[in-house]
Amino acid sequence: MMDRRIRVLIAKPGLDGHDRGAKVVARGLRDAGFEVIYSGLHRSPAQIVAAARDEDVDVVGLSILSGAHNQLVPAVSRALKEAGIGDVLLVVGGIIPDGDRQAMEAAGAAMVFTPGTTIHEIVAFIRDHVRPVLDQ
Repeated sequence: MMDRRIRVLIAKPGLDGHDRGAKVVARGLRDAGFEVIYSGLHRSPAQIVAAARDEDVDVVGLSILSGAHNQLVPAVSRALKEAGIGDVLLVVGGIIPDGDRQAMEAAGAAMVFTPGTTIHEIVAFIRDHVRPVLDQ
């Protein structure tokens, strides 16, 4: 049985200033029982990794609507590994073309959630991929 809530950092990397979707996801995860930290807008990969480390999160969720996902996801994934927290589940949401999905997964994203994904689907994915690690 899990002895603590799953901790999730929702981060908005880069210059993307649209955070309505990130806030909706953050609220949905919180309502599902997760502990959620929202980073705010315009975070660098280094800032995201520092927050993930300092907050001891299980999941980093990147919300990207700017089209810079091909640069930002690999940079965050690499920085997580360099910081010694590469075991944190990295998920990505936003406007990610289908043709880029495989590259996001190769860069370290466990899942890419696109518009239309329900909160229930996101919650289920996170629980399925984090809970077994926490239960050990």
